[in-house]
Amino acid sequence: MALRVSAISFLNTAPLMWDFEHGETAAQLRENFSITYTVPSQCAEELKTDLADIGIIPAAAYTTIPGLTIIPDVAIASKNVVRSILLVSKVPAERIRNVATDDSSRTSAALVEIFLRKFVGVNPGFRRQKAVLDEMLQWHDAALLIGDPALQAKTDGYYVYDLAEQWRRWTGRPFVFAFWAVRKAALNSVSSDVNLPQIFQQSRDAGLKRIPEIAKEWSTRLGLSAPLISAYLTENIDYGLDAENLEGLRLFYKYAAEMKVLPGAPELDFLEHKVTSRL
Repeated sequence: MALRVSAISFLNTAPLMWDFEHGETAAQLRENFSITYTVPSQCAEELKTDLADIGIIPAAAYTTIPGLTIIPDVAIASKNVVRSILLVSKVPAERIRNVATDDSSRTSAALVEIFLRKFVGVNPGFRRQKAVLDEMLQWHDAALLIGDPALQAKTDGYYVYDLAEQWRRWTGRPFVFAFWAVRKAALNSVSSDVNLPQIFQQSRDAGLKRIPEIAKEWSTRLGLSAPLISAYLTENIDYGLDAENLEGLRLFYKYAAEMKVLPGAPELDFLEHKVTSRL
């Protein structure tokens, strides 16, 4: 029986899915994995409601879905500027009174609340809304955009805060937005010769070797230049879960729990794996 995989339909996931979509082993992988694509918040919901066995979940979702284990060394993170998680505001951050948040977001919605309340010192209201910047700003001082809509947004004339950059500025650490998680109950149906961590790590590694091809394909989809997309995938997104990224993740959970933005996170539980080489 194929494992059900819920993946994110944003550009930043494309390198992670290379082997499943384009690689030489794609046909074989399709025998063991059934892939669907959706937005980050829905990935989490599908894992929570047993509609998926594996999902690239927003980091925030790990605090609310019991019985998960994490595939090690694979993430969607940023060491500094991310460019695709933006707070776009009509006023300086210290004057923001209300924020429209992208309704496909969970982790970034928690992050923007931490940024404004803990770091800036304001306590605005928040309302979830479709990611259409003009509509979001019609009745709100600021809007949170994530993923492809953030990359495509026309932000001239606004105050723009890159939230990964702000997190790095205030904490000195990277920010982890999402990672692969597996329902422990689903592991009972996995054959002993299927090395899940290795499969997902190798797919990521293969995708990172093919950034020019990915950039060309997504340039047409998003209406953005291939060089801009290449730079985003290689300079702004970090696809690992190294010690520094894990420090940033744990600090996010600590702040989110202290401010009651999210429930307390369980200890990070990693799926045991055979160590594989990195790029």
